[in-house]
Amino acid sequence: MSYIYIVPIELEDDSYLEPLERFVFQTFHLRTKKKEFKINLKDAFDPSRVQYNSSLILRQLIIKPPLDAEKILGVLDVDLFIPILTFVFGEAQLNGIGAAVSSHRLHHRYYGLPENSGATTDRLLKEAVHELGHTFGLIHCTQPKCVMNSSTYVENIDQKPAELCSLCQKNLKIEKNDTISKGFPFSWWSKKR
Repeated sequence: MSYIYIVPIELEDDSYLEPLERFVFQTFHLRTKKKEFKINLKDAFDPSRVQYNSSLILRQLIIKPPLDAEKILGVLDVDLFIPILTFVFGEAQLNGIGAAVSSHRLHHRYYGLPENSGATTDRLLKEAVHELGHTFGLIHCTQPKCVMNSSTYVENIDQKPAELCSLCQKNLKIEKNDTISKGFPFSWWSKKR
């Protein structure tokens, strides 16, 4: 059996990992495993930008994947960038095994607003599904009501749903023998929202 590994990386607050695991299962119908990997964030830190290079973090995540790993999602709370962009909420390998997502710019406090943990969790779930969608072969969707729609700003994340549109669901590349019918209840997330 294959799993989507959820890898917390030096998280101060891991309260959103349980809802993340459940929502990833609900979306992709693959069991999840939470496991810590040895990731050295210092190797990805760029002192001139005071940010972390997400590509270097991703490289560490996928260097020795567990044999039963279908996908690996690193979850952080540091400010991420790639050299051609000022910042990113996450990064993924298209049709690959690895993705990373950060809650750093998903918090209200980053924008000078009172903290709202529900909003942060909602944003993180959307970005995690978005990045994992890339690993399953999905590209950015032009439908504004699809989680695969590109998000340049946090407001874009807030405006889109957490679900894949019907076309992206159809294009999702998941091996049928990896799907399961038992596990987390599908109704869990809808009751929490």
